[in-house]
Amino acid sequence: MKKILISILAVVSLMTSCNVAQQAVGAYNMTKCEYSYQSMGNLTLSGINLNQPNLSAINILKLTSILTGTATSIPLNMTLNVNVKNPNTSAALLNGLQYIVSIDDIEFTNGRLDQPINVPGGATSVLPVTIGVDLATLIKNNSKEAVFKIAKNLAGISGDLSKITLQLKPTFLIGNTPITSPVYYPVSFSFGGK
Repeated sequence: MKKILISILAVVSLMTSCNVAQQAVGAYNMTKCEYSYQSMGNLTLSGINLNQPNLSAINILKLTSILTGTATSIPLNMTLNVNVKNPNTSAALLNGLQYIVSIDDIEFTNGRLDQPINVPGGATSVLPVTIGVDLATLIKNNSKEAVFKIAKNLAGISGDLSKITLQLKPTFLIGNTPITSPVYYPVSFSFGGK
């Protein structure tokens, strides 16, 4: 009976250490992944859907009125979809992450994503980052023209390019202990223009 108990404990211990080793390799693999822009979805500005292929003349007039008026609140919401490409042969894992989103060097928002991500070896997965910000608040701390340029680029009614910088600070689970990276990993891309 004693030998059976020792054998069971040895198997459980081996399984636990294998799991911890897989988590450590998965965490390391996540730091080697390549991050790139995929798309923006669920894009609305003051309740106007900007994901339409062509904005109507009425919606363009509404947007222009909102952006040039004296609105005390201009809510902007979107989902930024980021490709996570795993060049490794084994899975890349993370348990969640903190992020900072800047557009044209203006910090738009920061937040957390508290869901595990598993990118199989050699595969690409999409990381959705939900962004909600009030442009009127941004205008108080930044140039009104710079914020409006970004809004116009998001709406697709500007010929200028904007640069998005996404800083990611992943959290990994090793055993039952969450470990957060001490540094942010930057991801940059451009959007807008015609």
